[in-house]
Amino acid sequence: MKAKRGAMWRVAWTLALRQVQRSSIWMNLLIILIMVLTFLNLVVVTGILIGLLQGSLEANKELYTGNVIISEEFGSQGIDNTNEIIQTLASSPSVAVYSPRYIRQAVAEANYQTRTDFNEPENSLSLSLTGIDPIAEDQAIALSDSLVEGEYLDPDESGYIMIGSLNVEKYSQFSDLFDPLRNVEAGTRIKITYTGSDTPISFMESAGSFGGVAGGVDRTGRTREFIVKGIIDSKVDQIALRAFITKEDWDNLVTPQLDRASEIAVVLNPGITDDEYANELRGYGFDEHAKIQTAAEAIPNVLNDLILTFGLLGNITGAIAVVVSAITIFVVIYINALTRRKQIGILKGIGIRGGAIERAYIMQSLFYAVVGGAIGYAVVFWVLVPYFNENPIDFPFSDGILAVTALGTFTRWVILVVVTAIAGFIPSWLIVRKNTLDSILGRN
Repeated sequence: MKAKRGAMWRVAWTLALRQVQRSSIWMNLLIILIMVLTFLNLVVVTGILIGLLQGSLEANKELYTGNVIISEEFGSQGIDNTNEIIQTLASSPSVAVYSPRYIRQAVAEANYQTRTDFNEPENSLSLSLTGIDPIAEDQAIALSDSLVEGEYLDPDESGYIMIGSLNVEKYSQFSDLFDPLRNVEAGTRIKITYTGSDTPISFMESAGSFGGVAGGVDRTGRTREFIVKGIIDSKVDQIALRAFITKEDWDNLVTPQLDRASEIAVVLNPGITDDEYANELRGYGFDEHAKIQTAAEAIPNVLNDLILTFGLLGNITGAIAVVVSAITIFVVIYINALTRRKQIGILKGIGIRGGAIERAYIMQSLFYAVVGGAIGYAVVFWVLVPYFNENPIDFPFSDGILAVTALGTFTRWVILVVVTAIAGFIPSWLIVRKNTLDSILGRN
């Protein structure tokens, strides 16, 4: 039995090889091209959709959280044991750099010097005022690279501020949702009023994203004039919605009792995983007074949901492409078998079993799927992935990359091969099952 099956496969291989060799080279190339495009559609569309969000997640890690972020509990006024945590980070061999951030709600007002009509709304905005060590912050998240105007903060200078782009009308993409500061650029003088608000920063930044709370905010706090040193444009909203001053200016504006960090971004040395160090910090009991999250844990749940949604959309699009490809193979094999119906009848008449002929057409289909998939695989990993890594797609909220994995791509290749094999089998089975004499004589 095994010998007969082996002989049948050898006959099928010989027939399939001759069919491919005797087919038009242009027809073969066209079918292979269809397979390549189908494979790319199956892989690349999903990869770009997921990569759009994956780029956002990478940006969130590189430009905001670092490997681990320690933040205040909801409703609290800073991290209670800030000094103890900083001492631990400073002495840890696992930490490359850390940057404490001191954040509170404040009101920024511009063009107050030239305002004459007090019946007109103020040119003001509620924002998150952030005190930083400019050097540590730049080492942690390369904040200076996000400058689009002006200069970066100098730790030896006082009275300067950097404004996030979403707070400035010139750069804001959401001016229809809330009123950003008008006529503000590097060198502009603005007035900052610390309101003493107990509202958690995460909530206030969220509010700023959808309309802010400018104008009617309590202004009974301490006020100081700053010169805009630069404007930061980041695709991470937590950065683009803030205003940055040096820690020294923060201490002069905000009462000393609030000298507790709101966030601490931690960048780890190579070889240390985010989970390992986050668990180490939790082991010290620091999570009793602060939230300790890895970069992945700090991702908003909505982004994870969107990744799943976009992955599903990509799979649906890819499935449609596979169906179109299967129909194409079905039509090609059916026409091929139909035009060779007489030869198929003769082959059956001289003793070649129908199963061998069917296998021959399956092998022909597999040839197109395997070759097309192999070319597509090479294009994805040798051309497209390196290209998109070097030239990310400039989406408004992220730098999109091509998010594909070797295992996921191979799985899609296998699916394409299996579907193509089925598409090649059905038409050949329809032709081969016809009566041998009718096939030889060309009768229906």
